[in-house]
Amino acid sequence: MTHKLSLLSLLLLLLPALVWSQSKTPSAASTTPIMAGKDIAVVQTNYGKVRGYIHNGTHTFKGIPYGKAERFMAPSKPDTWEGIRSSMTYGPVSPTDPTTTVYDEIEFPFQHNWGYTNENCLTLNVWTQKVNDGKKRPVMVWFHGGGFTGGSSVELPSYDGENLAKRGDVVMVTVNHRLNILGFLDLSAYGDKYKSSANAGLMDLVASLEWVKANIANFGGDPANVTIFGQSGGGGKVTSLMNAPSAKGLFHKAIVQSGSYITNFTEASLAKQVSAALLEELKLQPSQIDSLQNISYERLAAAGKKAMRKVQDDLKAQGKPVGGFGLSWGPVLDGSFLPYQPTEPAAIELSKNIPLLVGSTKTEFGPFNPAVRNLATMDAAKTDLQKRYGNNTDAYVAAVKKAYPETTAPTDYANIDINFRSLAIKQANEKSAVPGAAPVYMYLFTWASPVMDGMYKSIHCMELPFVFDNIARCEEMTGGGKEAHALAANMSIAWINFAKTGDPNHKGLPAWPKYTAQNGANMIFDTQCQVKSHHDQELLQVASGNKL
Repeated sequence: MTHKLSLLSLLLLLLPALVWSQSKTPSAASTTPIMAGKDIAVVQTNYGKVRGYIHNGTHTFKGIPYGKAERFMAPSKPDTWEGIRSSMTYGPVSPTDPTTTVYDEIEFPFQHNWGYTNENCLTLNVWTQKVNDGKKRPVMVWFHGGGFTGGSSVELPSYDGENLAKRGDVVMVTVNHRLNILGFLDLSAYGDKYKSSANAGLMDLVASLEWVKANIANFGGDPANVTIFGQSGGGGKVTSLMNAPSAKGLFHKAIVQSGSYITNFTEASLAKQVSAALLEELKLQPSQIDSLQNISYERLAAAGKKAMRKVQDDLKAQGKPVGGFGLSWGPVLDGSFLPYQPTEPAAIELSKNIPLLVGSTKTEFGPFNPAVRNLATMDAAKTDLQKRYGNNTDAYVAAVKKAYPETTAPTDYANIDINFRSLAIKQANEKSAVPGAAPVYMYLFTWASPVMDGMYKSIHCMELPFVFDNIARCEEMTGGGKEAHALAANMSIAWINFAKTGDPNHKGLPAWPKYTAQNGANMIFDTQCQVKSHHDQELLQVASGNKL
């Protein structure tokens, strides 16, 4: 009896502590999908405590401020706060052009969430399996797409970090930052006050990585093992930070997905022409530069577009190149944040020791073109191809069949991406050629979605649900079948392993060699994953006019 009473007394003494512990970190085996409350998922940051929630065992925090934005200024540290800050919903996104209409068939697979806007949009989101446990998990920081002008960390359902965090026991972070004219208007000619304006949007990303370095350990992450990754514009942001001295040491691996298009930064002289044209458009004198602070975003953005078009038209009139995408907001060679062009030795040295995973999708923007989607016969396909390849059309068709023997449908000949693929190879070639550099791994995503009779193929962004292991969240894009889930397992684990060690290999894939320009080794992600070497080299040469 005494023994039983002693045990009962001990249990009564321990019960409050057990209840407190469970309220802080509930069991992952809980049958309640959402666990939220005043003592649940609370983490200390350098600026105050934040409270998230737990979904199916994953601790989730949204809308945490990592900085503070004032128009055209470098980001500053966030304000501190007393008590516990509720961080359960996404924060504001950068103002962009409002979406007033969508093309229904193309919007269907994307299922955009446009969010709500505020110029002070410097917030991030965190997913992790445990908090405050002292474990050092790899950290994966995602930069969203949309070029440098649009998008957000909440834009696509594929960006949700819960499943990737859970599959690999990594800490997932996604980031919002300033875009377009708010992040990349060079006003440095108008006084020291605006010396940081040209790359404020990229400086935001550095600030987010500084926050990660200082705070992520309390979220179960390892600040000494951070991978930055992004797709499309997000890949361009990754490339930009690989060339930014202030970002050195804040990340340790890099992944560029369909985003190898940043081969040069905008020259400062050209960026200053745009800002001068903006003042002219707004009928402002240089002495009135501070009045830009008070102009509405809508008026500022509209004037910025007109200024950009004016400068572009002037360049064309002078016979000067304006780039494949024309002039747009983006990183500027400002001499301080970005002091070097990517091909300069000093820039190459900055990222020499950063392992790189780089690739693209097979069709990218081809399926967006309704004329190509509706090609019913091979004769129609050849007529379309002749507009691009002229006398090389037959050679191009033969090269497609050689690169992709499974090609049968007329549209399959017409919508293969050349541009993103060529730029990804260029980035891989340049990186892998640096003596003593960290390894490069290359991939090509060729899996074709079965949705809408297969019209989406491997469209731009198609790989995202696979990388994030979010097939079920993105059934409109992927179909949600077993085949898609199996490929998502292979891709997400590869990304996780790369984040952990700098090597994406795992037992679910064939051996994935390091890439060199000589071996041309690519992991082809499809229903059957395989490694191919230079499989589309002839195709790319024919398409570029350099027929073998």
